Amino acid sequence: MAETVFSKIIKGEIPSTRLYEDEICIVILDVNPVSKGHSLVICKQELATLQQVPDSTISHMILVAKKVDAKLREILHCDATNIMINNGPAAGQAVPQLHIHVIPRYNNDRKKLELVHDSYTEDEMKELGRRLAL
Repeated sequence: MAETVFSKIIKGEIPSTRLYEDEICIVILDVNPVSKGHSLVICKQELATLQQVPDSTISHMILVAKKVDAKLREILHCDATNIMINNGPAAGQAVPQLHIHVIPRYNNDRKKLELVHDSYTEDEMKELGRRLAL
């Protein structure tokens, strides 16, 4: 995989505002925030998607995201957070290195994640449920 902007940030080649770092991940403030405090929990391994990341790594990253969430609520007094992974280009992943967005949200902030909902027939839902069962 080609070097990403995140690998350069991790190596210190691009400046960032670091909030946390350990051997598995780094947390920085997003330079294009949805709201102030928008943080990114970035996997240090250059792996693009959730399927490529070891279970222990993603588990650790989720626990770090939980700590970021707590800090945002404590310091910024946000009412909620969006915690999300854009898993691949079709899902809006701009940098091909796994990262978790932790975005502070406020009542009446007028920021929306607008997803257009689809629908199933009853038979389609049953069939897809059968095929996707773990």
